[in-house]
Amino acid sequence: MPHHLMNLRHVPDDEADDIRELFETHGVRYYETPPSRWGISMGGFWVHDDDEAVRAKTLLMDYQQRRLESQRRNYEDSLARGETGGFWFRLREKPMTTLAACLAIVAIAALSLLPFVRIG
Repeated sequence: MPHHLMNLRHVPDDEADDIRELFETHGVRYYETPPSRWGISMGGFWVHDDDEAVRAKTLLMDYQQRRLESQRRNYEDSLARGETGGFWFRLREKPMTTLAACLAIVAIAALSLLPFVRIG
């Protein structure tokens, strides 16, 4: 019976490449299904064997922990350099885009709630 190891929907190319390299380096006999264009099927990495699935999941957990730490360090470094940030950073860097997005959110919320709010 096939074992699904990881969903490939919204996975960056560099991460998918790292995982392929990890599996090939450790001799994991995996196969891959791509996500569909329309988002119906998720795609992913799979193995057939139970023992192989356990080994591959262990490798994946170790890899994902290292990637999490690396991405967190990159984000914190970028934050310290002032290259990224939250709402106020975006408002300072791109005020028109940020305000347009906020107005769109308010308009969508208002249209969504309009049937439930009785005015007058």
